Amino acid sequence: MRIMLDATSMLLPSAGVKTYMYYWIQSLRRLANQDSIRLFPFFGELAELDHEISSVGKWRTLAILVDHFSNIKWNPVLEVVGFAADVFHASQHLRNPPHLTTRLTATIYDMTCWFMPEVHLPANVVATRQYGERVLRRAAACIAISEQSKKDAVEILRIPADRIDVIYPGVAEDFFTVGQPEAQAVAKRHRLDKPYFLYVGTIEPRKNIDRLLDAYRSVCEPVRQEHELVLAGPLGWCSDETRDRLRSPKPGIRYLGYVSEEDLPGLTAGATAFVFPSLYEGFGLPPAQAMACGVPVITSCGSSLGEIAGENAILVDPANTDEIAAAMERVAQSPSLREDLARRGRLRAAAFRWERNARQSLEFFHKLARD
Repeated sequence: MRIMLDATSMLLPSAGVKTYMYYWIQSLRRLANQDSIRLFPFFGELAELDHEISSVGKWRTLAILVDHFSNIKWNPVLEVVGFAADVFHASQHLRNPPHLTTRLTATIYDMTCWFMPEVHLPANVVATRQYGERVLRRAAACIAISEQSKKDAVEILRIPADRIDVIYPGVAEDFFTVGQPEAQAVAKRHRLDKPYFLYVGTIEPRKNIDRLLDAYRSVCEPVRQEHELVLAGPLGWCSDETRDRLRSPKPGIRYLGYVSEEDLPGLTAGATAFVFPSLYEGFGLPPAQAMACGVPVITSCGSSLGEIAGENAILVDPANTDEIAAAMERVAQSPSLREDLARRGRLRAAAFRWERNARQSLEFFHKLARD
């Protein structure tokens, strides 16, 4: 079977979709035997994953031009490409896939551009809604990254439920195998001398950063004296106030900016707890990564986060700063709770392996071919 994956997200600096596509491509290529896994627009091997630059090399300007060219409506190049594939799978950044020459599938990430447009840049809202109308609604079948994403797509886009398969993303293998030596080396590299609570993710309104900062400031004095709050991730679209709070932080708060993929497992493994009070997620990869490391997780009870973490994390109301602070205090003050959450988190994270995802994805494509 000839499967062509839209890998235009590899051209751009980005976060979640790029991470998903990078590891998905690698795992599908490892597992596919009789099937061919090809990439559009015509990539060979991908470079190392880096969210600040293109994963196809240093020619960022050319990459952006290719991305814009790929989104020309009724693009004849895409129609020709369609002849080379039995299935064309679209990702978030391609909004005008082949129309005439191949069966179309696509990934459903989240519906926040419909539910919460105010937390996104206007251009992102327009582009993502176009993806929903032009790709997701037209696709012969879709992969949703969580039951929550499937439910939301059925509700908002009226996609029939039987056209959507839920296949959880994986967590990179390094998060399952990281140990204390790696954690200590990363802590030394970033000058982290005290125990710390950790947040990882783009700094954007949906991630609820201001309430996290407020929660840390209201944590009881003994815990705050012993633990720093460390935030890692690129500055996205956030308010001037949030940006100022990170660039000139209060005592005990450290903002590291973008941290390389190589350092993330060690940084995560060294945390006392991982705190992720996001307002809404389609899956929530950072908490899953923390669970794989055996790090206690505090995350939101809403959207897919409760589905992904379940009873293996402390779930909080992301709008309640006092509840977030109380959870941080509980974890910091109870070694037995940390040990229990770490054990249960590792067990839960075993469901999020890329090999499992790739096997289910290939079954998804073959099932479509049989229909």
